[in-house]
Amino acid sequence: MTLKREERYPFDRPNECLEQVVYQAEKAILGKRECIELALLAFLCGGHVLLEDVPGVGKTMLVRTLARIMGADFKRIQCTPDLLPSDVTGVSVFNPKTNEFEYRPGPLTAHVVLVDEINRASPRTQSALLEAMEERSVTVDGHESKLPEPFLLLATQNPIEQAGTFVLPEAQLDRFLLKLRIGYPDEQHEVELLGRLQTRHPLDGVQPVLLPEELLQLQRGVRAVFVDDTLKAYMVKLAAATRHHAELQLGASPRAVAALMRAAQARAYMAGRGYVVPDDIKALLVPVWAHRLVLKLDARIAGRTAEAVLHGIAGAGAVPAMRTASGGTL
Repeated sequence: MTLKREERYPFDRPNECLEQVVYQAEKAILGKRECIELALLAFLCGGHVLLEDVPGVGKTMLVRTLARIMGADFKRIQCTPDLLPSDVTGVSVFNPKTNEFEYRPGPLTAHVVLVDEINRASPRTQSALLEAMEERSVTVDGHESKLPEPFLLLATQNPIEQAGTFVLPEAQLDRFLLKLRIGYPDEQHEVELLGRLQTRHPLDGVQPVLLPEELLQLQRGVRAVFVDDTLKAYMVKLAAATRHHAELQLGASPRAVAALMRAAQARAYMAGRGYVVPDDIKALLVPVWAHRLVLKLDARIAGRTAEAVLHGIAGAGAVPAMRTASGGTL
């Protein structure tokens, strides 16, 4: 469905436009507003998302819903152990008419790509995603092709069933902006979901709100959100605390710090603010950093989690005073 120009939402009040995105998404994903907002936040950052949860809670539906709302090209890759890198990136095919090899794009050449059950793909195939996630390009037989803008990769994995799966390496986890869990719906929303499924598909009522080029415009607005130097120093101190924590084997990387800043900018933008506040940072610390940290063996045996460690670090440090873009102090 193509969005007519007169139906598009003005960007002088982007938070109102983004509220319409959340409203449309809640038509298909019931009772999960926080998860929807975090996924939308990743779209605004141009970041990738890892959805880890049990089967049947709506991981794939969330991705399909957001892709429809954005009016974006959508492709799905169903991972299996025999999936080859060329099945993802594309192949070079010989054309007898021109006597040359021609590049045939793979499913990565879409605005929104769902990599379903990513941990079922072999490490060789998983590594083929790294260039796309970081460089926004794919290279096949020496031929480099830029991916469309915006480009967003959302991957799912099942944390319960481990047979025939390959654990994602830390280098790949570090390229996901967020790790989300949808969770089971409460009884009220599940009953409402059954009523809707009885008569129609959840996506039938979802309408597009944005176009891909308009999402790019919103992303530029996110990058313009002001971040005070004191908050940048605060994020670096939090990262240093993870790197020297007694229970952590691997702390937050510089890429993780940059991801936290971008996410905080997006959260402020969604709230209608032109500047980041400390609460933006503290609210996003777990979804942005928890999947990047590695606990030491004795901490895992004791039942500690990366989430608990991050909560402790955030609670122990003093929150700095900051300036807004206009020079005021908060």
